[in-house]
Amino acid sequence: MLRIGFEAKRAFHNFRGLGNYSRTLLHGLEHYANFNKYFLFTPPFKDERAVDWHKNHGNLEVVTPQSFLMKMVPSLWRSFSMAKDAKNCQLDLFHGLSQEMPFTQLGSKTKKVVTVHDLLYLKFPQFFSLIDRNIYRKKVQAAVEQSDLILAICQQTKEDLQQHLQIAPEKISVCYQSCSPQFYEICPEEACQSVLQKYGLQFKSYLLYVGAFEENKNAVTLIRAYKGLADAPPLVLIGRGKRYLKKILEEGKELLARKRLIILENVGFEELPYFYRAAILFCFPSIYEGFGIPIIESLFQGTPVLTSKGGVFPEAAGDGALYADA
Repeated sequence: MLRIGFEAKRAFHNFRGLGNYSRTLLHGLEHYANFNKYFLFTPPFKDERAVDWHKNHGNLEVVTPQSFLMKMVPSLWRSFSMAKDAKNCQLDLFHGLSQEMPFTQLGSKTKKVVTVHDLLYLKFPQFFSLIDRNIYRKKVQAAVEQSDLILAICQQTKEDLQQHLQIAPEKISVCYQSCSPQFYEICPEEACQSVLQKYGLQFKSYLLYVGAFEENKNAVTLIRAYKGLADAPPLVLIGRGKRYLKKILEEGKELLARKRLIILENVGFEELPYFYRAAILFCFPSIYEGFGIPIIESLFQGTPVLTSKGGVFPEAAGDGALYADA
């Protein structure tokens, strides 16, 4: 039996890509390798989704900060005091699930692994503030330097690590990620109709985009391209965002008025398989991704994908997509 710890903040505090990756990996380990002991290090959490997930994975032991100061300043605990708590757990292995590790040392007896998802802040610095770029750079640099092994979620990320951070290729292993098991079984048409009804949609009556409303996701370009399709069914965008959403609303205001563009910000994660299954085509025009989980979510539901040329997208979609310039 191994004692394995995880820097698992995003498993409990993030309900997008990094959080989904963390939960899927932890679920798989609990299911297929339950002979090990797992410790999840995270700041305190109250979100009902996180609470429910923890209840359903009772064999995973959660470790949170105990002192008043560390509870109030969890970033301080994660960077400096988490390592002490990890040492007390006598870990054989510590895994940073989202390209972060404690700054203080975990001890020579504990092997260290970190998953690096992408280097977006280096590839497209214009999408980030100077402060954010510096924070990400320091965290990732510290994590990869102290780790014995780096897991890159795709070949593209491995090449970026070599190019931008000068990491030796033999220190990096490519380990592709999957999506949540809820996407594995194709949803019946009747079940799709039941979910779509409350959103005013019908089976195979729309084109679909799923993703955060952020610059690199490139939804504005999708809207511009869609304007040239006079007879196309409605375009449905599912996601959340603030600053970039304003650009989407401005670009799509005429389409919104004519109900050719539909923006849904409150679709539950458990409803997403039905939206993929019921779409005619899934459109994912992103400029850059670490992997592009929505692509495989759509393919699992049997819906064809239109995505961008180059980058990671051929790795994620293979022959299951059409490719276009972003």
